[in-house]
Amino acid sequence: MNAKSLLVCLFTLLFSYSYGQTNILNAKSPEEIGEKSSEKEKADGTEHPMPYPHTDDRDIMWGKNVWEYIDLNQRANFPLLYPTDKRSTGDDKSSLYHVLIENIENGNIKHLYTNSYFNRERSIDELDATLHYADTLEQGFEQLNAGEELDEQYVSHTDVDADDVQGYRIRGYWYFDKRHGDLRYRILGLAPMVIDAYSKQQDTEDPEPVALFWVFYPEVRDILYKATAFNPNNSSRPLNFDELLNSRKFDAVIYKTENEHGDREIRDYAGESAMKQLLESERVKEEIRDFEQNMWNY
Repeated sequence: MNAKSLLVCLFTLLFSYSYGQTNILNAKSPEEIGEKSSEKEKADGTEHPMPYPHTDDRDIMWGKNVWEYIDLNQRANFPLLYPTDKRSTGDDKSSLYHVLIENIENGNIKHLYTNSYFNRERSIDELDATLHYADTLEQGFEQLNAGEELDEQYVSHTDVDADDVQGYRIRGYWYFDKRHGDLRYRILGLAPMVIDAYSKQQDTEDPEPVALFWVFYPEVRDILYKATAFNPNNSSRPLNFDELLNSRKFDAVIYKTENEHGDREIRDYAGESAMKQLLESERVKEEIRDFEQNMWNY
């Protein structure tokens, strides 16, 4: 390949990486960029994700509940974080946070939970207290003390947005299917970890992120399947969030496992040392990986 051909190829790749959008090559006007052609819709196939196969309890030879933390500061997890501002992209790609919040607001996601065991639902009012915080300024208190009506300009409003999402907690179940003879994984729940509006307004130093809510993953699969995430390896082939999560295209650290001590977290028994916690997390991960291999050692 000569230098000119190489330059053309590189330019093409960079262009597609930066501006890869649906129908961009066939659009007759900017308004048509992002619209799916009939051929594209046929190629995309069904509007629903492939259903999970039914697994009888008797076929589960071994199983283990595992909780992991997906840190959005890790480059491999950027497709879950960006774009934090949908208006900046000009296409249908979105962050996972936007997908969840928008579908909660429009009523498509009906059930939110306070924990990963899904035994207590969280109301929209409870969620609103974490997402929004209003603080009356000194001038506002002076108005109130003088018996005057509070002027809205003296009220400071702070809202949680996509930039405040630090990561995601995810609960999954590893199990050995004896009917098929392999180790499998199923996502059960997902929770965005955010800096709450109060801590953000107070500008707290090193604030601890909190779980905004938990969703039962099988209930939101259809929604995540229809939402587009950025594919860092090939922008002409975007991923949907269901595919991204089910195929485990993310980096995560185990922070809790199913155990006899009330499923206590690793930091509760491995000590405060971050290195010891990480080593214990890796030990649990290796234990799961080794189980399948040990099944075939005679």
